[in-house]
Amino acid sequence: MAAPGPSFDAVLLAAGRSTRMGRDKALLEIAGRPLWERQCDVLARAGAKQIFLSARSDQAWADAAQGFAGIVRDASLDCGPLGGLVAALERCGPGHLAVLAVDLPQMTPAWFAALLAECAPGRGAAGRNGRWFEPLAAVYPRELLPLARAALARGELALQPLLAEAVRQNLLGVREISAAEAPLFANWNEPAAM
Repeated sequence: MAAPGPSFDAVLLAAGRSTRMGRDKALLEIAGRPLWERQCDVLARAGAKQIFLSARSDQAWADAAQGFAGIVRDASLDCGPLGGLVAALERCGPGHLAVLAVDLPQMTPAWFAALLAECAPGRGAAGRNGRWFEPLAAVYPRELLPLARAALARGELALQPLLAEAVRQNLLGVREISAAEAPLFANWNEPAAM
């Protein structure tokens, strides 16, 4: 299922420490498959040209994982998803970068198709539920890189202010998340969520 819209690369964010879960979330299984494999498939079915894996150097499974164009390491240690986003934007080709967190097991290629349909050169798209953006299943333009690097350099690691600024600078469009789409963003952060 190739998505309409611009050509894009993708990154699967799997470098988190999974402290609340107590074990690496990327290795949790859904329908007999590890989450990292399922999410890679979602990005491939969405039409990504190449998919990168954002992983830590101590995640041994990542070196053997198939389906990725390469592994990207966070731009800075312990800086949350922003570090993976910056590293992936530095590595991706021109155009757009689809970002997906490993712990969103209900995410679908159709969500990315909807976002990509709203993208334009130099402008990505992200979902918003009320006043909160969903930054870990979004499509960013490569032009976001200077803004993301600057936030990282200032130690401003929260993605909500970054996305709000990207909207103000017309680097990002907003797609309101419908009630039917809200379950796509249920994440596996703790064992009780599985």
